[in-house]
Amino acid sequence: MLKQVMAGAVMLALAQQASGKEDADAAAPFVLGTVTVIGQRDQLGQVAQLDGQRVASQVSRAEMRRFNRDNVGDALNLLSGVSLSTNSRNEKTVAIRGFDARQVPLYIDGIPVYVPYDGYVDFNRFTTADLAAIQVAKGYSSVAYGANTLGGAINLISRKPAARLEGDTSIGFGSGSERQVAANVGTNQGLWYLQAGVSYIDSDGFPLSSDFRPTATEDGGTRNNAYRKDHKLSFKVGYTPVGGDEYALSYYKQHGEKGQPPSINPVGARYWQWPYWDKESVYFVSQTRLGEAERLKLRLYHDSYDNEITSFTNGSYATLKISGQGSVSGGRSIYNDRTNGGAVELESFRLAAHSLRFVASVKADEHQELDAKGVRNTWYKDALWTLGAEDSIALNAATELSLGVSRNALRPDTVYSAGNAYTLPDNQSATDLQAGLFRKVGAEARVYASVARKSRLPTLKDRYSQRLGTYIENPALRAEEAMNYELGYQGDAQGLALEAALFYSDVKDKIQSVANVSGVRAQMRNAGRAHISGVELGLRGRAGAWLDFGGNYTYTQMKNVSDRAIRLTDVPRHKLTAHAVLHAARQVDVVAIAESNSGRWVSNILELGGFTTLNLKAVYRPLPALSLEAGVANLGDRNYALAEGFPSAGRTWLANAQVQF
Repeated sequence: MLKQVMAGAVMLALAQQASGKEDADAAAPFVLGTVTVIGQRDQLGQVAQLDGQRVASQVSRAEMRRFNRDNVGDALNLLSGVSLSTNSRNEKTVAIRGFDARQVPLYIDGIPVYVPYDGYVDFNRFTTADLAAIQVAKGYSSVAYGANTLGGAINLISRKPAARLEGDTSIGFGSGSERQVAANVGTNQGLWYLQAGVSYIDSDGFPLSSDFRPTATEDGGTRNNAYRKDHKLSFKVGYTPVGGDEYALSYYKQHGEKGQPPSINPVGARYWQWPYWDKESVYFVSQTRLGEAERLKLRLYHDSYDNEITSFTNGSYATLKISGQGSVSGGRSIYNDRTNGGAVELESFRLAAHSLRFVASVKADEHQELDAKGVRNTWYKDALWTLGAEDSIALNAATELSLGVSRNALRPDTVYSAGNAYTLPDNQSATDLQAGLFRKVGAEARVYASVARKSRLPTLKDRYSQRLGTYIENPALRAEEAMNYELGYQGDAQGLALEAALFYSDVKDKIQSVANVSGVRAQMRNAGRAHISGVELGLRGRAGAWLDFGGNYTYTQMKNVSDRAIRLTDVPRHKLTAHAVLHAARQVDVVAIAESNSGRWVSNILELGGFTTLNLKAVYRPLPALSLEAGVANLGDRNYALAEGFPSAGRTWLANAQVQF
């Protein structure tokens, strides 16, 4: 491990990563949407510092624009500790220090937005055009997030206007007949503000590498059945009376359509299409001061998730499968999921040297499955409750101690599945505890240590899904738990911003599949124990006025302690990113970003090879408010994959224009 870390450090020192001209693409964040440990607004893991200087825990809007990260998955991949993959439905997923998206849930302005049934989201479906930043808490996260933050949390921060009139509009084109249009406009009138955004992405597919070898289910060229459409509307209105109070109402509407490319291995090929993947949301967030020492925060939300999968017999996508052919019912699977919830936070600064927070939250989830005739054949309802408290204690001028505790409870409400005699399972609960010590060492640096005992209660799918008759349900599944430890450093030295972290997690009662429980059928059980450890390094700086540089490196080691014969999958041991911005002329920038991943195990017997990709583009600003850009991704046309059977795009091109006002 030491040799690998030293090698990564040498590569990092030679890497060049841009911090760039941050102001050109900056956007003011919706501060009420940030989630922090109070009294520690720049604390690692809570990441309220939205200036782009904490590369290990935040992606700024400037970085999303600079590196053309149009969806949340690709944006997160800029960070250390993050690895991209795809699941069996060819949906983009992420892992944070080895924890998957069920264990590191997704939020928008502190409000959970993961799909109620399985806890996953397709990160391709969440566009970034209307975001100000993305926060990532790793291992140690605020109790204000609520339940199920086993490995951390991902929080999308929306925009809030700062001027009387501001906005931007962009148009773009790319390989696969891709078309993109986005616009954002906002006004801040002092007493009230308004922010609105719309985005549209439409693509016929993506080209495979010229090195790809055709198979029976993929003939090369443009990837089969890889079309997609994503439309999004966002709207926020806020009221800001004097005294620091704020009240904001937000509305989001997303519509998606996509084809699922079949596996290039004919044995595992699915011929699926999604005629719609829709999400509609209403959020209310507020902050009210209660005298000089307290303030009350409120979050209320309603989410609806509606989608349909159509399953076909072959790659002509002409004939639906019928029941009994290993398909969804009648060739169609229709999900109607709903979430209603809210959280109340009371923050107090009354006690000297203490910043206290008390949290109470509830999240009520409902999942319904309909057959091709619209008849409901599955209906599940759950409620998640959290009661928590945390305190940031200033021990002295340089040292701060943060403590947190929460009690999370799962309350099953309804269990119905046609043809199955399910009984309502018992309630269950889990307790989370955490502590962090943060010390400044000089004016521009700090060291820290944290420990957090976190939990994840099982999803509806974990407990009830029979996976087309191949699994036995297990309503008695318990929560999985993790002890997360971290030591780190953040500081500036001789013009360089430096970060380093050592992390270790001990995961027990891990929910995993156990094969051949009854004949050939498997079952989800609390059967696993894993150790995850690693190193993260980050650097950024500037060479004169003409070059910005930096990079990050991650080493991750995952061990299955309970059964060393079964591998933990989908996370590369080594990941290095490096990028640079060359200010070639007053109006011209050249942007380069490279990423290198070592090989990764994707099953117990198959390891995919490592890869290195390079993206390159030029930006021309004929006017201060107008930017034109053209570039190439995967310049070397590398043939690589993040999951078995699903090759990634080969060489692609892009051309964009953006106007700001």
